[in-house]
Amino acid sequence: MNTSPRAVRFDDDTLWVSLSDGRTIAAPLAWFPRLLEATPEQRAEVELSRNGLHWDALNEDISVAGLLAGQPDLSRRGAQLVA
Repeated sequence: MNTSPRAVRFDDDTLWVSLSDGRTIAAPLAWFPRLLEATPEQRAEVELSRNGLHWDALNEDISVAGLLAGQPDLSRRGAQLVA
C-alpha cells in the first residue's frame, strides 16, 4: 500500500503531514533545518507528490517513508560529519 501526503501544516516547532490513509504524522522542525529557517510563505510553497513533499525554493525533499521511519534530514547531518 502506498500512503501519500494529502496536506501539510506547521506550528512553531512541528511539521504535521496528513496522509491518505487517515493518519497524521508529526516531526520536529529541528529535524529539517531548511524548513526551520524558512518563512511561513516559503513553507507554504510545498508540492505534494505520491511519495512525499518537495519545496523547490528551499531545495528540500521529505519522503513519507522517511517520516514514518522517524528519519531526520540526513543530508545536513552527513555534511556536518564530513566537515
